[in-house]
Amino acid sequence: MAIQDILQLGNPILWQKSSPIIDINSSQTKNLIRDLRDTLANFHDVKGFGRAIAAPQIGVLKQMIFVNISGFSAPLINPIITWASDEKFELWDDCFSFPELMVRVSRSIKIKVDYQDNENLKNTLIAENDFAELLQHEIDHLNGVLALDRAISPQAFSTRNEWLKQKFDT
Repeated sequence: MAIQDILQLGNPILWQKSSPIIDINSSQTKNLIRDLRDTLANFHDVKGFGRAIAAPQIGVLKQMIFVNISGFSAPLINPIITWASDEKFELWDDCFSFPELMVRVSRSIKIKVDYQDNENLKNTLIAENDFAELLQHEIDHLNGVLALDRAISPQAFSTRNEWLKQKFDT
């Protein structure tokens, strides 16, 4: 396994834009796929949650995310949102880079994403609801945007413990 440290809130790399990956067949790209996959799996095993991770979260400013959700487990290389619905929904978002903080954000309910896979094939996927939210969150990371930057108001923050308390007390 190639588990990497996850950068935490305050690290300036998290607010930087990532560069496109040019050579998908390079050993650096293959290693990045492995590192993201293994780091995501480890985070999930340790914390009990986590569905995706972006390269900047492990200090690599390259346009790649790794997703593992509902039978879909793959890297998305150079992903770009090419369409987003006007219809939005609000939710409490969390992040590996600040796992004890929840942020209330608004996201498009449906999106279209173009990306390359690890075989350098161009793909398009349509995502809705939770999957759409997840991809928007991760692609934001590639553009140096954190969920904090998308907060719907100054009161849109909660610690995870308080959020859980409120969630289960209501």
